Amino acid sequence: MHSLRFGETTIAYTLLYAPRKTLAIHVYPDQRVTVKAPAGSDFAAVEDFLRRRAPWILRKQREFARYPAAPPPRRYVSGENFVYLGRQYRLKVSEGERAGVKLVRGYLEVTTPSKAAGAVVRRQVEGWQRKQARRVFYARMQALLPRFLPLTLPEPEVIIKPLKARWGSCSHDGRITLNLALINMPKACIDYVIVHELCHLVEHNHGRQFYALLERVMPDWQARRKRLNEAERG
Repeated sequence: MHSLRFGETTIAYTLLYAPRKTLAIHVYPDQRVTVKAPAGSDFAAVEDFLRRRAPWILRKQREFARYPAAPPPRRYVSGENFVYLGRQYRLKVSEGERAGVKLVRGYLEVTTPSKAAGAVVRRQVEGWQRKQARRVFYARMQALLPRFLPLTLPEPEVIIKPLKARWGSCSHDGRITLNLALINMPKACIDYVIVHELCHLVEHNHGRQFYALLERVMPDWQARRKRLNEAERG
C-alpha cells in the first residue's frame, strides 16, 4: 500500500508489479485504487504517472460515491426481482417433483422440490443463468465476428465467470473472459463488451489503433458503453 498527496487530498493505492509493458490504473466501485506497473519500473515514474492521472482518479471516486447503496442479500423467495437481458422479472417459486426454471409472462418461475430451501432455489437460478449466458454469449459472438472482415479472427475460447471489477477481459493467448452478470444487461450492451474484447485480439492495448478498429466495427460504441454504465448503476 502507498499513498500520494494531491492538493488537499491523499490518494491511497495498491501498487502491483506484473509482466506487462504499460502502467495501468484501476478505480473500483468501493473507491479502491490499484496501479499495475511493469516489473522493474522506477517508483518515481509510477508516482509521476499517478500524479498526472490524479484528477481522473478523484473524478471516478466521486462517481462511485454517488452510486446507490448495495441492495440487501437475496433470499430467493417469491416476489424478488431479477433482471435478464435488461428486463425485470419477478421470482415465483413453487414446489414440484421436477426441478426447473423458465420465463413466463414477466415471471422467473422456479419449480423446486423444497420451496422453503432458499439455497436450493439459488443454485437452480444460478445454474439457469449460466446456461443462458453460454447460449446468448455464443450466439452474439457468432453474429459479431463477421464485422471484423476482411480481418480473419479465430473464434476465441470464451470463459464465463463472475468478475468483481470488469465486464470482460482478453488474455495474451487470445482467451476472452466475460462476466456472468453481463447476462442481466441488454443485448446491445453485451454486444459492446464482446466487440471490445474481440478488438483486443487485434490491438492488445487501448491505443489509437484500438479505438479506430472499435469505431469501424461498432460506430455507436460510445452510446452502448454509456447505456451499460447507466444499467450498472441501476
